[in-house]
Amino acid sequence: MASVILILGLLFFAFVALGVYAGVKAVGAAKRGVDRTISQARRTVEETTLRAKSYGQTGVGGELAQLRLALRTSMRATQEALQAGAAEDASLAESLGLFQRLSVHGRELDDELKKLEREPDRTTVASLLPSLKQRTERITHSADSLRWAARDRARQFSDDSLDALNAQIDVEAGALRHWTVEPDAPVQGQGGGPQSDTSGRSQSQSRGPRNQDPGQEQRPGPGQGSGSDEGAARAITASDPRRQAGYPWQKAPRPETTN
Repeated sequence: MASVILILGLLFFAFVALGVYAGVKAVGAAKRGVDRTISQARRTVEETTLRAKSYGQTGVGGELAQLRLALRTSMRATQEALQAGAAEDASLAESLGLFQRLSVHGRELDDELKKLEREPDRTTVASLLPSLKQRTERITHSADSLRWAARDRARQFSDDSLDALNAQIDVEAGALRHWTVEPDAPVQGQGGGPQSDTSGRSQSQSRGPRNQDPGQEQRPGPGQGSGSDEGAARAITASDPRRQAGYPWQKAPRPETTN
């Protein structure tokens, strides 16, 4: 009895621990989701503000906003392109490493531009603008180079796959169109065949009585006995071979007139 209670207690504590662990994991996932949503909302608001400043504000403040907007747009587009391509192409892992190193310089420049937006000495900020523009162009140029190289690579792979697929489809289409036409079989009753031999014999038999004189009686030749008489009797009582069923296109034979 004590062992049963011990086992039940251990199961109870195991279920409690499992529930606590699942609860912690769920809370952590929810917290990460909330943080991600907040960061995305903050980034959207900040980019909207920068776009409004770059279009509506003139002078040093507007130029700084344009630099920050161009930098953030280029870096975000490159990051999305590389992450999406790395899931299908493992060779982009090194490109992602280079982009992470470039992102460090990009964040430093973005923080510096953000601080200069609140700088009251506009003359000093204006003197720093040429170097800031140069740094921004260098970073954005590197980011754009990585992004377009990844896109060109993906498009080249897609073109190669499409070419191979087109070649396979052409081969399959050619195989489907390759058929052999058998020569037409000879029509029954025409040419050399058993049916033609039968019809020839029937016509020769039908012509035989017509050439024979009705008034004359065939006499059995030497060596012919009662067997030939029975054959003659069967030939007389047999049905006229000309009245046998023929082809639909044949004319019916005319009956012979008897004297």
